[in-house]
Amino acid sequence: MNYLPLESLKNAWIFKHKSLPIAEKDLSKIKPMSVERANIVWDTFISRQVDHPDFFKKGDWPADKNNWLEQGKWEGLWDSNEPALPELITKHLDWDQNTVVYYCSSRDNVIETSWLVFTRCWKNFLFIDDGPILVGKKRQQTVQFTSNGYFKVGQKPATN
Repeated sequence: MNYLPLESLKNAWIFKHKSLPIAEKDLSKIKPMSVERANIVWDTFISRQVDHPDFFKKGDWPADKNNWLEQGKWEGLWDSNEPALPELITKHLDWDQNTVVYYCSSRDNVIETSWLVFTRCWKNFLFIDDGPILVGKKRQQTVQFTSNGYFKVGQKPATN
């Protein structure tokens, strides 16, 4: 089994928060991965060395400053009534709406959805803001969100 029921997540409340309601059609497309599947995605796209963004080190592409192009602030928009992602993110991640994306919080916690659903529900996802990296399937562009209210956009090396 590659996916778990959304309710089985320890932090499933982020997708049920009354102040940020999510349509049923979108909820059904937010798919937490089983630990086994999450481990494969993390090892493939993020790191074979560490299990959480706090521990990236030399040899992990996210630890290499050369892979990051620009940074911006997400927190102000998150706190506002504006539903759109920061413009720098949407310009950098110029993906088709149906692009499969992985919100990678840790080796054991990866959530799959589509780019369209992520753009509609990004504020819910960002309740988890301790360094998660958003990557697209078969895409090199990426973004990392940090708990200080900032994000950085970059490119994964082609080998990952």
